[in-house]
Amino acid sequence: MYSTAFGFLTGVVSFQQLSELPPWYWCIPFLLLLPASIRYPKALPILFAGLGFCWSLLFAHILLDRALVPELEGQNLIVDGIVSSLPNISPERTRFEFTINKLWKIDNNRNVHNRKVRSKSFQAKNFTAVPVNNGPNKVLLNWYGPPTTLHVGQSWTLMIRLKRPHGFQNPGGFDYEGWLFRQGVRATGYVKNLRKSEALDLKAGLPAEIAALNTLRKEGPGRYWVHGARQWLQTRIGETLTQSPFRGIVTALTIGKRDAISQQQWEVFTRTGTNHLIAISGLHIGLIAGLVFFAVRRLWSLWSYATLRIPAQKVAAVMAIAGAVGYAAMAGFAIPTQRACVMVVVVMLSILWQRQFQPFRVLCLALLAVLIIDPLAVLDGGFWLSFAAVAVLLYGMVGRLAPKGLWWQWGRAQWLVFVGLAPLLLWFFQTLALTGPLANIIAIPWVSFLTVPLSLVGAVLFPVLPSAAAMFIQLADLSLQGLWPVLEWCAAVESPQWLAIKPPLWTLLPAAVGILWFLAPRGLPARWVGVVWLAPIFSVTNGNIEPGEAEFTLLDVGQGLAAVIKTQHHVLVYDSGPRFNSGFDTGRAVVLPYLRSAGIQHIDRLVITHGDNDHIGGAQSLLAAMPVEQIDTSVIKKFSPGQARRCVSGTQWQWDGVKFEFLSPDAEDFAREQVENNLSCVLRVQTPSAKVLLTGDIEKSVERELVLEAEKHSIAADILLIPHHGSKTSSSQPFIDRVSPTFALAAVGYRNRYGFPKQQVVERYLQKNVTVLDTAENGAIRFLLHRDQGVVLKQLYRHADRRYWHSDLSEWYSF
Repeated sequence: MYSTAFGFLTGVVSFQQLSELPPWYWCIPFLLLLPASIRYPKALPILFAGLGFCWSLLFAHILLDRALVPELEGQNLIVDGIVSSLPNISPERTRFEFTINKLWKIDNNRNVHNRKVRSKSFQAKNFTAVPVNNGPNKVLLNWYGPPTTLHVGQSWTLMIRLKRPHGFQNPGGFDYEGWLFRQGVRATGYVKNLRKSEALDLKAGLPAEIAALNTLRKEGPGRYWVHGARQWLQTRIGETLTQSPFRGIVTALTIGKRDAISQQQWEVFTRTGTNHLIAISGLHIGLIAGLVFFAVRRLWSLWSYATLRIPAQKVAAVMAIAGAVGYAAMAGFAIPTQRACVMVVVVMLSILWQRQFQPFRVLCLALLAVLIIDPLAVLDGGFWLSFAAVAVLLYGMVGRLAPKGLWWQWGRAQWLVFVGLAPLLLWFFQTLALTGPLANIIAIPWVSFLTVPLSLVGAVLFPVLPSAAAMFIQLADLSLQGLWPVLEWCAAVESPQWLAIKPPLWTLLPAAVGILWFLAPRGLPARWVGVVWLAPIFSVTNGNIEPGEAEFTLLDVGQGLAAVIKTQHHVLVYDSGPRFNSGFDTGRAVVLPYLRSAGIQHIDRLVITHGDNDHIGGAQSLLAAMPVEQIDTSVIKKFSPGQARRCVSGTQWQWDGVKFEFLSPDAEDFAREQVENNLSCVLRVQTPSAKVLLTGDIEKSVERELVLEAEKHSIAADILLIPHHGSKTSSSQPFIDRVSPTFALAAVGYRNRYGFPKQQVVERYLQKNVTVLDTAENGAIRFLLHRDQGVVLKQLYRHADRRYWHSDLSEWYSF
């Protein structure tokens, strides 16, 4: 069983590292060798590794088969389908998964296959709806405007626009495309709001089976009855805890939906290492299964007639399985619940069959079952943390002599999990919650034996006794009010968080050896040697930047700007990217994870070029999460009094042999300039052999001034950040000639509504033999500015970290 499970795991993990999807017939040679391999037991690990690889390959082909073709991107499409997920509702938009049954393309759209062309309107009259047979099966849609009443299972006919999955690609960042892939989502887009006149014109050209657009055709939930029940419970909990700040947490513990938890609450959970409690985890599944088992066994034993015919423990085992599966269904069968359900089923089957299974065999069986059900599970950090936590507990607790009191065992369990998961936590999150063991000793029993049971009793009673159910939900909320001050205190002790550089993958192997040695039974001598094996993962350094050198990284923040410049001992952040109405901002989602992955714990200088949202939007998140010594900006009124100072031309400083200087704006510009873009802080960074010119959103008038002043302040640079994202208002020919860059970088979003960078602007650079790179196609772009060897392009992150599920955008980029 051990070799089988780990062989299959090896095959699955190996496949998920591929950058391109192989053809399905790669499996044929292996399948032909399968009968011969079965005859040799020693070949079982290799056999199952091959099976894991082939199963993952076929699974990936099935998911990627219904991808959105580039020709349909940005076009007006008509879809008929079903709302297949719980909607995420905010004042600005409603977000939901939509399973498409039928898809039509409107044939009179303008040609939008070129990314520079945007179809802003269409002629509704005299159009034809052409069926599309090979479109995506499931899409993720936003419906902007006042919240729309959507329920799981409803059938709708909608006019939408789609694009292929695309997310930010940055070191330390979240792989949004990978997340969409795991959810089976093959396109994202939005519902096109129609005016009455458009709707009337369209009605005549619709297929016969479609009555009207953007209308509800049929109520649900149909086959989505489980999600329908979850949404119904979500509504009831929301009505009961309307004013409670813990409504989102109670909802998460009841039905596994976590979008209503505030960012501040997530911060507390993360700092205390208790964020695992907010998922319906294996701990909760096991708890519910155990409670159901002992309750049913006790009640069944009271009925002697039934007990004589069916043993109480067998009935209890069946009901425990039902309880575990039911609770997992409420959570949408997340990975921790899959593993827990399999383990519960195996344990209960051993009771039904009156057989005893070894704990590690049960764990391996659960591992194998989860990988068969979903080979993409290995892409989720929760998969590794979940199985590793159980494995460490079994290794450190089962079969040990002289067990002590309950609280000693509970404290030891927290110590084992803290030590055992430390390497994985460092690899996935680059941080450890040092107060985690203390916080978990209190929080786990509190939530597991108080909050969760109260929440579940309330959920069960809502259909029959709504008043009693509301009382239990309020008691669950009250229990969280009692726990929260303790967690806040632990989070305050943890502040600031201890951060580390993301270790290389190879360091996990000696770390695993060290954990096994360090947590071995007392009889094993020299257990302290295990700490030596842990040394590599804790002693990683972030590559030496020598004096006189700098590392420049242009981050991928979509349609916005954020860049980081590191010298040997200092860090400068140039702009922070956009903030969206939903509350999401790239300062928190992109810049901070990048800094933390590099082990950076403070910012020496934050430069906010001007007040446009796509430049300043993430600034407050940066200031709240990380110490910033100095802020330079052209919009000091956007910050607290005395918090920032103006960036004025002529301001110079030097860090570790690297020179920095603001070239614009000057003091007079603040009094006379009417265009805020032209007040952008223009920064030049210079090593002895390389220069970078960062320009913000300046337009041609400022470019002209910089060219005129070039005799006093040279603007020649090896790397130029293309002004204003490649707008036609900037990148004049004299400016390009004077800068004469080797690389020109455009900070743009994929299929952005402005069509940046404009093709005619790109052509100006190409005519000068300048290499043009943009963040939409390449992700984060990293250079090393040498002391005496000029500029070296170190990494295009989207290409360096490419996986087979990432969208191939090459056909959209002709430069």
